[in-house]
Amino acid sequence: MGPFYFLAMVLSMCSHAHLALAWTVNNFLMTGPKAFLTYADSVQVGAQSGIHECKHQFAWERWNCPENTLQLSTHNGLRSATRQTSFVHGISAAGVMYTLTKNCSMGDFDNCGCDDSRIGQTGGRGWIWGGCSDNVAFGEKISKQFVDALEGGQDSRAAINLHNNEAGRLAIKATMRRACKCHGVSGSCSIQTCWMQLADFREVGNYLKMKYEHAKKLEMDKKPTRSGNSADNRAAIALAFRSIARTELVYLEDSPDYCVKNRSLGFQGLEGRECLKGNKNMSLWERKSCRRLCYECGLKVVEKRIEVVSSCNCKFHWCCTVKCDKCTQVVTKYYCARKQGGRKPHNKAKRRNRAQRH
Repeated sequence: MGPFYFLAMVLSMCSHAHLALAWTVNNFLMTGPKAFLTYADSVQVGAQSGIHECKHQFAWERWNCPENTLQLSTHNGLRSATRQTSFVHGISAAGVMYTLTKNCSMGDFDNCGCDDSRIGQTGGRGWIWGGCSDNVAFGEKISKQFVDALEGGQDSRAAINLHNNEAGRLAIKATMRRACKCHGVSGSCSIQTCWMQLADFREVGNYLKMKYEHAKKLEMDKKPTRSGNSADNRAAIALAFRSIARTELVYLEDSPDYCVKNRSLGFQGLEGRECLKGNKNMSLWERKSCRRLCYECGLKVVEKRIEVVSSCNCKFHWCCTVKCDKCTQVVTKYYCARKQGGRKPHNKAKRRNRAQRH
C-alpha cells in the first residue's frame, strides 16, 4: 500500500464522493503509536493539500489527478507505478511533511516548536541565526513514520514508492528560503538575524512538477518478492537505484493512453473535458489546452454559453456584516466532444500520445 491508499482514506472523510472503502484516518493512524493521534488533523490537512496541488498542476493535462483514479487504485488493490503515480507519492508525502512542519513551528504541538539549534551562531558576513526556523526535521520524521509505514511490500513497486515519498520530502527542504530582519541604529541594518522558512506550497508543487517532467524510468522486475529471494531482490533494487539521485522521481511502467476511457483504471477519458481558448492572459500551456486535450485525441471542440451566478456589489454594514447581490453572467466555455464517426486521431496525434505515455 502507498499514498494512493493514504489519499483515498483522507478523501473518504473530506470529499463529497462516497467511497467503497470503509477506512477512515483513524484506521490509518492506528498503524503507528497511539500518540500519533495528536497529529491526525495535520496529516489530514496535509494529504488534502497534496490532492489540491496535484489537481492544480495537472488541471489542463490529459491525466488531471482524478479522485476516482486514486480510489479505484486502492479499492481494487492495483499498484501501478507510472510517471503520474510518482508525482502523487511525492506530493502527498510533501503535503503531510509541510503541514506537520508548519503546525510545529506555530506551537500547535506540545512536544515541538521552532528549530532553535543554530540560534546565535554566525551564518555569514553581517548576519547570525535567530528567529523561528521552521522545524523540518520534525515534519520529516513524523511524515516518514506515517506515509512510509503504509508501504509494507518488498518488491520493486514498494521501493519505487518509498523513493518517491523521499523525493517529495526533499522537495520541502529544497524550496526553503532564508528570511532576515535588520537590526541597528536608525534602521542601519548593521546586523541581521535570519531563519529558514517554508516556501509557499505552490512552489513545492512547481518543483515536483519539474521533477515529474524529467522522471526516470527504471527497468526492474515488477513481480512481488518470492520466498527466499529477498536478498537477491534487495541487491537488484540497489543496483537499479545506484545512479538515481534521491531528489528524482522514478517510475516503472509506461502510462496508458489517457485520451480514451479506461474502466479498469477508473479514468473517464477526455470527452466532456473543459479546455481554454482565446485569452491573452493565459499561459501558452493553457492556450494550447484545446489542441492537447481535444484535437490530438481525435475529438472536436464545442462551445457552450453558460450562466454563472456569483456575488457582486458587496457592501459592509456596521456592525459587522457584508451583504452582496447575486449577479448572473453569461460566459463562454469550451469542451471536448466526440466527432461523428468516432475517434480516429491522425498519425501526428498518435505519435504525440505515444510520447506522452513515456
